[in-house]
Amino acid sequence: MAAFRVLRRLCSSAARSKGTRWERLRNSRLGLWCASLLGDYREACREVVVGAWERPLKASAYIGLLAGAWVSYRTNPDDGSFESGLLEMANKLGLLSPWIRSGPSDSHVQGLLQLRNQGRLRYASLGVASVMYRADYDPATGLYEARCSFLSAPWAELPGRVLDVGFAGRWWLLDARMRDYDVNEEEFQHLPPALLATAPPAARETETNEQLHQESWKALEMKAEDIEQAEHEERREGGRIQS
Repeated sequence: MAAFRVLRRLCSSAARSKGTRWERLRNSRLGLWCASLLGDYREACREVVVGAWERPLKASAYIGLLAGAWVSYRTNPDDGSFESGLLEMANKLGLLSPWIRSGPSDSHVQGLLQLRNQGRLRYASLGVASVMYRADYDPATGLYEARCSFLSAPWAELPGRVLDVGFAGRWWLLDARMRDYDVNEEEFQHLPPALLATAPPAARETETNEQLHQESWKALEMKAEDIEQAEHEERREGGRIQS
């Protein structure tokens, strides 16, 4: 029994000499590496804060660029938004008569619909922006020309195949082509040169003319002083006629 107590005291003294488990982990090779890594990160953060305090304009520019990149990434449109927008524009053009709809808008939308039906529309995301481009074949096509990688279109031809660019939540070329989709420019080709050179009224002028037109239908309101003055002049004119 005494020998057992002596052995237990020796083991406890040896354990105390080595330290606790946390101290052993901190003094190990992995613990020293983690402590060195955290120190480097702490020093880097301190340098960033000091640099931003010393150069606020440069720091603001960097923060603005990072914020703009993050917003562009979050609002980057996908291929589903392009397809839904294309079908919506096609429905809007379908509700108009061929004599009213714009020729360039209709040809652009019809060309995109034809590529979509043929399965030749491709989508590529660039992180902060997206592009829609045309391919030569449908991905389900079993032709040799469509399967052989040596016959595929080179990357140098990609700028000529781009159909639209998506950025900030919208497809810019599709929106630009559909800006005046309900105006047929061919109707105004036979007008005289003087009318062709006439610029259309601005939105403010149109709004002002509409307000004046609406006010012209209102009843005329006269003050009591104006009524008395009109009656006085009428009586005076009547007296002159009698005399």
